[in-house]
Amino acid sequence: MTTTSANDTRLLDALREVVDNATVGKVFGAPVEHAGTVVLPVAKVGGGGGGGSGTGPAPEGQENGGTGGGLGVSAKPLGVFVLSGDKVSWHPAIDVNRVVLGGQVVAVTALLLARALVKSRTGKASRRLRLRAPLPVRRQRFLPRVRAKAVTK
Repeated sequence: MTTTSANDTRLLDALREVVDNATVGKVFGAPVEHAGTVVLPVAKVGGGGGGGSGTGPAPEGQENGGTGGGLGVSAKPLGVFVLSGDKVSWHPAIDVNRVVLGGQVVAVTALLLARALVKSRTGKASRRLRLRAPLPVRRQRFLPRVRAKAVTK
């Protein structure tokens, strides 16, 4: 058996083991029971893999070859089902890091928007207004007009 064939066999065995382990038992954890209440943990399990090989034309004096491979698996807790008597309730797992990151994104967006508003008020548009002559002041119509009466004796 050649070295390449032995490596390929080990790689295939590792891939089979990963695929066999990606079962429903990994998504729904082992139930925990206490005082008549059952807690069933739930997770999201995903994975992916890739591989490669190659024996393309090689320059004279060099040997053809090539290999490659990769595999990734992730698991993320989603929450728990709580079974108590005849009732079932869902309690989601809260990802505090995602909440904090979302708050930071909102804060940065708000700061950039506030900066843009301040710049637009003190920017070129307001400079143009300051350079123009002031508008004439007009008498407001809603104020009563007072006429001076001649006083006669």
